[in-house]
Amino acid sequence: MTDTSTDAASEVTAERPDSPIRLAGTDHITLIGSNEADTLAYYRDLLGMPLVLRQPNLDDPSSTHLFFDTGDGRILTFFVSDDRPSNPNPQRPTVGAVHHLAFSVAPERFVETREALDAAGRGYNEFDRGVFHSLYTRDHNGLVIELATDKYDIPDDRRGEVLAATQRHRVADGAEYAQEEHMEAALEELGLDSEPYDLPDAPTGAGV
Repeated sequence: MTDTSTDAASEVTAERPDSPIRLAGTDHITLIGSNEADTLAYYRDLLGMPLVLRQPNLDDPSSTHLFFDTGDGRILTFFVSDDRPSNPNPQRPTVGAVHHLAFSVAPERFVETREALDAAGRGYNEFDRGVFHSLYTRDHNGLVIELATDKYDIPDDRRGEVLAATQRHRVADGAEYAQEEHMEAALEELGLDSEPYDLPDAPTGAGV
């Protein structure tokens, strides 16, 4: 079903809402992890996130708090304990649960990232998502990890603006999903000169 809703309550726009709080960005996200060794093996040794802080969990000193830099100074942290074994079975989605974490991969490193997952014996699915390109895999606790790369070079401070303009073009086109042509039209509308990256072909199907 094509979404062409213009309901003001769900208006898509890059403009800041008239809200009492104005956030400055994402500081960190914290997850309940399993043990330290497996967490380091996946997030540091495979995904390349440096461990930048390690200390007791201030709310529960019996566990350890690990801080990883995801690559741009944004932090991902885990509460871990060596008495907790990892569980690679897929997690069950429910209200309030984390569906997946998405991390950025530079377009020029996308193919070698896929090859690294192959070499590590990590299964994955690869999809062309219309306006970005992604690999979906799972960590040692069954959490879905998306490794996404942009199809176009978009300045970080214009990303929301570009996506909101892409949405307008998608709706005007009557398309169910945002596609490359909608983002290209948005970039042209906003005066951003951006050539598409050379990425491999991939199916456009749904699922992770």
